[in-house]
Amino acid sequence: MDDDMDTKSILEELLLKRSQQKKKMSPSNYKERLFVLTKTNLSYYEYDKMKRGSRKGSIEIKKIRCVEKVNLEEQTPVERQYPFQIVYKDGLLYVYASNEESRSQWLKALQKEIRGNPHLLIKYHSGFFVDGKFLCCQQSCKAAPGCTLWEAYADLHVTTHEEKHRAPTFPDRVLKIPRAVPIFKMNEPSSSTTVAQYDSDSKKNYGSQLNVNLQHIPREDCPDWWQVRKLKSEDFACGNQRERTVVNHSTSKMSWGFPESSSSEEEENLDDYDWFAGNISRSQSEQLLRQKGKEGAFMVRNSRQVGMYTVSLFSKAMNDKKGTVKHYHVHTNAENKLYLAENYCFDSIPKLIHYHQHNSAGMITRLRHPVSTKANKVPISVSLGSGIWELKREEIALLKELGSGQFGVVHLGKWKGQYDVAIKMIKEGSMSEDEFFQEAQTMMKLSHPKLVKFYGVCSKRYPIYIVTEYITNGCLLNYLKSHGKGLETSQLLEMCYDVCEGMAFLESHQFIHRDLAARNCLVDSDLSVKVSDFGMTRDPDVGSVQPGEAALRLV
Repeated sequence: MDDDMDTKSILEELLLKRSQQKKKMSPSNYKERLFVLTKTNLSYYEYDKMKRGSRKGSIEIKKIRCVEKVNLEEQTPVERQYPFQIVYKDGLLYVYASNEESRSQWLKALQKEIRGNPHLLIKYHSGFFVDGKFLCCQQSCKAAPGCTLWEAYADLHVTTHEEKHRAPTFPDRVLKIPRAVPIFKMNEPSSSTTVAQYDSDSKKNYGSQLNVNLQHIPREDCPDWWQVRKLKSEDFACGNQRERTVVNHSTSKMSWGFPESSSSEEEENLDDYDWFAGNISRSQSEQLLRQKGKEGAFMVRNSRQVGMYTVSLFSKAMNDKKGTVKHYHVHTNAENKLYLAENYCFDSIPKLIHYHQHNSAGMITRLRHPVSTKANKVPISVSLGSGIWELKREEIALLKELGSGQFGVVHLGKWKGQYDVAIKMIKEGSMSEDEFFQEAQTMMKLSHPKLVKFYGVCSKRYPIYIVTEYITNGCLLNYLKSHGKGLETSQLLEMCYDVCEGMAFLESHQFIHRDLAARNCLVDSDLSVKVSDFGMTRDPDVGSVQPGEAALRLV
């Protein structure tokens, strides 16, 4: 019975079909064919002397991605006044009805049958593909993304049961638990070792300079610092890391994975642009763009494929209350030009982004509002003060109160008039001097990307300042209360990974946090999570925790 239903004709009519032009520049020709629509297929046959002949082609209904009208070409003959197109997985078919009523009937019937199909198009090409390009947008690739919003998509797209109950996609990350190493252990030379070939001539106060014939070795336990050793000596010294991007960053001109171009070096440093988000994950980019909530909000991020880039773009064009985020890969053509839409190619990422800020050119909308993950943080190259950790109080300005606790108040502040910092002001008498310095020394020793960074102290008079990294989105507990319902499972897993990385680092150095909770984790501008308030972590070999003892004394 079901087989009979599948093969039963829904609609039959003699229509004009244009040749599919499988070669890019092949000529167009038109033939009358008998089109037959069933539940499973759209087939067309030869038709002669009122009889159906052999089948000339067939398209599976489940493979159809779009059915819509096509704009007329100039000087169109009478018999081709009512065209429509059928876009399917393997190609594009142009068909001409005899009148508007016939065309509307076919569109209605076909759209009814393809409702709920996977991979329906959000955008389509409203113009014909003629002489190797689309008349609507001039794109030369037949598979290029559409340029016109398909209004029927909202009614035809159906969220399937599988999509609703799909198992979460786990982030493409592996939690690496570092091996236990003594604090400030000196590393032996490794494959990451670099040698300075020229003296640094910078006039800025960076705390240390690069000198010729010095060997620079990344510190395993403290990623913001390198060890420096003269090539002719076994004596080591520690210097502040200044040129870490040479080894680890992927945004320099020589490590993009794209050919060099004539663009200036300043233009090609992606970190200079607010829209560049670096190694942010797909799920994190989606959450940040939805939080922005503006049509055309976008960012550029590193792709999972090394050396490649992805443009993530938010739009409300599909009548989705939450909006939709589309991800477009930046491709390279045979001439080593970069493009999102094949017919619009550029020498550099910034030039490509500038063009698409004014033209959608195949994307769901143009790039309107850059979403930045950058915060005005203290760069690792800036000197911390006259002592190693003692900062000048006069260089710190208090801006506003962020919170308070048993032992003091936390303020947002500016350091040196330009860097955002968090300042914990310790009340006089709230803890002993020995306790304070013990906690500060612990924070000095522990440095990891998933721990809140410690900058220094102002300890010469009360109130004592503890100056740390400012984390823009506040504590994880409040963030989940405000945004938790909109987070996907994969995004929550990302947050768990971040916390686990920070805790694994503490454990590898044989420290116990003693009060890990959402209120003691902070959410950064790129939605990464960092563990905070670890100043009273305990070395289990030093002492035990007494019942009722305050776990954290800093706030």
